[in-house]
Amino acid sequence: MKDYLQSIYWNNKVIDYLYVAGAIILAWIVLQIIKRTVIATLRRLTGRSKTQFDDILIGGFATYVVPYIYILINFAIINQLKLTAGVNKAIEIGIAIVTVFYGAKFINNALQVSLNLYLDRRGEGPSRMMQMNGILNIFKVVVWAIGLLFLLDNLGYEVTTIITGLGIGGIAIALAAQNILSDLFSYFVIFFDKPFEIGDYVVAGDKSGTVEQIGIKTSRIRTLGGEELVMPNAELVKTPIHNFKRQEKRRVVFNVRVDYKTPAKFLKELPSIIKEIVSTKSNVTFDRAHLQALGDYYINYEIVYIILSADYTLYMDSHQSICLELIEVFRNKGIDFAIPVQIVRVNSNDSGAKDNSDEPKSEFIVA
Repeated sequence: MKDYLQSIYWNNKVIDYLYVAGAIILAWIVLQIIKRTVIATLRRLTGRSKTQFDDILIGGFATYVVPYIYILINFAIINQLKLTAGVNKAIEIGIAIVTVFYGAKFINNALQVSLNLYLDRRGEGPSRMMQMNGILNIFKVVVWAIGLLFLLDNLGYEVTTIITGLGIGGIAIALAAQNILSDLFSYFVIFFDKPFEIGDYVVAGDKSGTVEQIGIKTSRIRTLGGEELVMPNAELVKTPIHNFKRQEKRRVVFNVRVDYKTPAKFLKELPSIIKEIVSTKSNVTFDRAHLQALGDYYINYEIVYIILSADYTLYMDSHQSICLELIEVFRNKGIDFAIPVQIVRVNSNDSGAKDNSDEPKSEFIVA
């Protein structure tokens, strides 16, 4: 048995391989003890604090730093053996790959958690966090790209040439994808400026509906008809947007037209009557009621009141109730609303000749 342990395979004794294997196992046991005692204790201590930053720090250390240290220890233990140049090179490449992998994962995780905490402190809803994931994916790709360049540099490649090539290629891609980049930058505008969010009812130009999704290139709106409307972000940013979800109150202006036969006494009393009717409604504030104009065939009153809610159904119910009470008051007092009229002018000449301003005309008023 002793002779076998002294046997040499690939420039190393069997006992050396056993020492390496035992050291790797011992390192694994030590790290497990550290995770179950030291890190567990730190987690209990940080759990009592008000801030979550220390919890995130401990979690990132346990998830990414500890495994990375264990792998480095294994590489260091294996390196104690007499290895060929090819194996040493492979170990160096492995260390570089592992470093880039865990480094990029750690940075991306830190970005994800930090931004989620920031949004949570600001009281942002789940929809904003979903939008943040879209932006965060772009930064994650950038982190991985930087990590890949770092890896290539450690492997001996000329990174400057690669970056120059990527720069020229990036310009060409940017020119070919101007619309896509425009939508992407518009997505950033929508995210940071917040003209609307998921769940808001918006009107953009001649399009309207409820926002269901805000993507990196397009946003999806559910119209009142039920169909899904897909709009490029660049078009949304260029168009004036009416966001009815953020409407706190509604100003209502409507007209009441009264016949000229109406008694002067009632004409004076009408603003007060309208004020009394409007003031009795809940969630409604009366603003004004005035005789606004003397038309050709009617007397026009303009009424303004405020609905103290953005609820469209409440607005329609209140307005309907006001109009019905006005009709009832008019009927009880025997007052008529002004009837729309249409003026028709005809020539007295029935021959069908062209109109001549010197010829007499007849005028009819059609109710």
